Amino acid sequence: MEFRREIGTPLFEGSTKILLLGAGELGKEVAIEAQRLGVEVVTVDRYDKPPASHVAHRHYTVNMLDGRALKAIVRRERPDAVIPEIEAINTDALLELEEEGYFIVPNARAVKVTMDRVLLRKLAAEEAGVQTSKYMFAENLDELKDCCEKIGYPCLVKAQMSSGGLGSTVVEDRSMVKLAYERALKEARGFSKQLIVEQLVDFDVEVTVLTLAHLDLNGEVVVTPLEPIGHVRSTGHYHVSWQPLFDLDPTTGTTRSVFEGYGGPMHLMEDPPHGRLRWRSKWNGKRIDLDRALAVKEMLADTARRVVSKLLESREGLRGLGIFGCEIFVKLGDEDKPQVFFNEVSPRPHDTGMVTLVTQDQSEMALHVRAVLGLPIPEVKVLTCGACHVILAKVDGAWAPRYGGVSEALKIPGVQLRLFGKPVTYVDRRMGIALAIADSTNEARSKAMRAAHVVEGAINYG
Repeated sequence: MEFRREIGTPLFEGSTKILLLGAGELGKEVAIEAQRLGVEVVTVDRYDKPPASHVAHRHYTVNMLDGRALKAIVRRERPDAVIPEIEAINTDALLELEEEGYFIVPNARAVKVTMDRVLLRKLAAEEAGVQTSKYMFAENLDELKDCCEKIGYPCLVKAQMSSGGLGSTVVEDRSMVKLAYERALKEARGFSKQLIVEQLVDFDVEVTVLTLAHLDLNGEVVVTPLEPIGHVRSTGHYHVSWQPLFDLDPTTGTTRSVFEGYGGPMHLMEDPPHGRLRWRSKWNGKRIDLDRALAVKEMLADTARRVVSKLLESREGLRGLGIFGCEIFVKLGDEDKPQVFFNEVSPRPHDTGMVTLVTQDQSEMALHVRAVLGLPIPEVKVLTCGACHVILAKVDGAWAPRYGGVSEALKIPGVQLRLFGKPVTYVDRRMGIALAIADSTNEARSKAMRAAHVVEGAINYG
């Protein structure tokens, strides 16, 4: 491939144009980065006035599962790149548009595979050869009961087409299998024929490895894993993230912070358990030594590189550009060596990666835009320790909420806020984030949590 030679002027003939399918908070940052480069931005979403539409040149409101609507908009706009920002999209329409010559980011097949939990698990475990938890597939309730018995309880049941925890249930025993089956069918995105049953992994920490498919300095597509990001989920949804995963101090050969993983004091403050805590990391309260930390990072990078490379594999070599969010479970081990278990991958900026807005010299959204446009990315640097904590709504159906606590939150040194401007609330809807930088990851997590809770508790729902 060749590097992009020029960027046109927005709203004029010859403009360089991107079309975002999904216009949420991640799309908003992508749009801002594109605008900084003089790129024309068009957004599409299922509701009116979503965050990214506030900073776009034009917006369409349609059901993105409607393939005819998607094709009509793309053919009218004729963008240089079609960038899916969410998973609830008609992937067959994307395949058809790609055959017509449109650039679907990273490519239509990758979008389709990553949305399908069955295809993705087969690709990762059977083609890329990375380690995953034990898994089985089922097509009806009887098969699901049999699979759960063979995997063992507790286990995780997921819909074939799902994201963000929708259609997923932790099944404690046989009595819950029917409920999990019904939930998977009800909450699945699009058409789902199969379900996947997975063994629960008692991990120490859950990690995102942002992985960039971009042009190297010779114009060849390469896959580059970035510095790992630790994260915490709450009821299946993103809640907290921090970077770097290990804040190593080369002078001592250990981390600056004691480890705060699953079930640790920091985790329990960030996300008080809704039920019984399933396990606690044995490493909580300890410092991670340099050799173990580097071994984990190497394993994470290898897993992410292999999965993304397999997703982009074609007869002509790697085909596709953009950033991927690889979710991986980490077991730090004890006397034995660490283990990593691939979970999922998204072919777009990842919610946990919003922390890169303050930690990296180029955020995941800036990298996504540069890669998609075919621009060189010589290196990516992590500049500081940082953390990100969500700000959630607590009330359903409140239009035009107002945000208090902003001044108090911003008095905390190193804190920034991003309020997304979503028009209406529902319980636990992500309305903003608090970002913080500090000398250690634990200090950053503490600052971000404090700031987020101040704003969260002061939202005026009218």
